[in-house]
Amino acid sequence: MPMIQLKARDGHSFNAYLAQPAATARGAIVVVPEIFGVNSHIRSVADRYAAEGYLAIAPAFFDRVKPGFESGYTPEEIQVGVGYMNSLDWANTFMDLDAAIAHVKPAGKVAIVGYCWGGTVAWRAASQTQGLTCAMPYYGGGMPNFIGEAPTIPVMAHFGEKDTGPTLEQARAIVAAHPSIEAHFYDAGHGFNCEMRGAYHAPSAALAFDRCKAFLAKHIG
Repeated sequence: MPMIQLKARDGHSFNAYLAQPAATARGAIVVVPEIFGVNSHIRSVADRYAAEGYLAIAPAFFDRVKPGFESGYTPEEIQVGVGYMNSLDWANTFMDLDAAIAHVKPAGKVAIVGYCWGGTVAWRAASQTQGLTCAMPYYGGGMPNFIGEAPTIPVMAHFGEKDTGPTLEQARAIVAAHPSIEAHFYDAGHGFNCEMRGAYHAPSAALAFDRCKAFLAKHIG
């Protein structure tokens, strides 16, 4: 599937990966990457959701600081990704997210799923962004910094019990502060959904994806 160009309301143009379902879409989902950009893993995640019948879009938020950025998972690449993440402005990220939502909105209700940094984006979007029906953050390392933001849409959060960011204690504090969210804990560490990382935990990834499919069927269709 092709990369497309989106334009935010401030005029910024950026790339997004668009994965089309084989038949009429059941709805749409925004896939928010980790700090490694819209790389082959994130494109495969979008493809998996398209295979389930959703129009899936993965916006290249890091185009704001490094157009076309995508990387692997070495310690050196992690440091580069962290640097780009820290250079982003939340207002700009939400503008780019709005553009992605607007692009897929004709397909129906729109969900958001995010991993790592993208998990924090999905968590914040649940209270800060219009046009979303539900959110599914995975192990958002920044989520504890925004524990006070109350979601206005259904949220299903996925956490690794062996994670260090957020820690198990931080994750449980988020759930305690927001009893309306559906939270699941896995015998895994940070990044357990990504088959390209050493932390990949196939049983947890499969179980989480099954739960996401059920959550989407309930809230999106």
